[in-house]
Amino acid sequence: MQAFLIFAIGGFIAQLVDGSLGMAYGVTSTTILLTAGLTPALASASVHLAELGTSVASGVSHWKFGNVDWKIVGMLGVPGGIGAFLGATALSNVATEAAAPWMSTILLALGLYVLLRFAIRPLRRRRLTGVSPKLLAPLGLVAGFMDATGGGGWGPVATPTLLSTGKVEPRKVIGSVDTSEFIIAVAASLGFLIALSDAQLSWLLVGGLLLGGVVAAPLAAYLVRIVPMRIIGVGAGGMIVLTNARTLVNAIDLPSPSPVLVYAVIATAWIALLAYTVRVVVNERREFDNLEEEAAEASQDEEVAEPARG
Repeated sequence: MQAFLIFAIGGFIAQLVDGSLGMAYGVTSTTILLTAGLTPALASASVHLAELGTSVASGVSHWKFGNVDWKIVGMLGVPGGIGAFLGATALSNVATEAAAPWMSTILLALGLYVLLRFAIRPLRRRRLTGVSPKLLAPLGLVAGFMDATGGGGWGPVATPTLLSTGKVEPRKVIGSVDTSEFIIAVAASLGFLIALSDAQLSWLLVGGLLLGGVVAAPLAAYLVRIVPMRIIGVGAGGMIVLTNARTLVNAIDLPSPSPVLVYAVIATAWIALLAYTVRVVVNERREFDNLEEEAAEASQDEEVAEPARG
């Protein structure tokens, strides 16, 4: 029972992050399972089986709050399912750890772009024209493959790429990526169940991750709805940078205490940019409220002046 509660808490935290930022459920959950001693294939299989439930809960929650673009879900999810099935089959036979540093370098660059663009030069609604299927299909295929082989990667690959285009509202990027993850979870789970037919999955751990994720899904979807798009963009960008910097630091095998210093610098810069963005958003809202009040007062003065003229 204690193990179940621990993994339920882990699933809750992972889904809260994933549902709010469009990434990190698989990365967080897989890390927990690997720490518990599961093999990479079993850890990834367990996470994807849990995602069969969490992705539905997350998708329904995002849909209710208007965070889903169904065109993106279909064009991204179907190729993603194909990639996930192939990735699950590959991971069950051979590890793909050598590709992690290269992919992390690309993701870190994308994360930096997203982080700085939303913090310094935010997107405007007139630019939100939608994403071409020519980008969505190959993106889904690559993201699905990476997700299955890495125990997580659907969000970290798909979300920053779509955010970096500047053509889709951040909350709809997050909601659509989270919703399409159900297709990836089904395809990856099918691939793992076929390839790992003799392996013993821990349904207790799967159930814990599933329960925690389902509980967190509505809260995460609500946060996306009410939090301004600039803050979501900076939060997502910082998460991408920090997560992939960790992968690169581990690959380089820096001597202690260098890794801690790297993480501290990144975290400090991220927090500073986030604080700056929050302050800008608050000031913009205050100015907007003041303009509305002035407009309302001017309207009342005109209404009072008209009878006086009569």
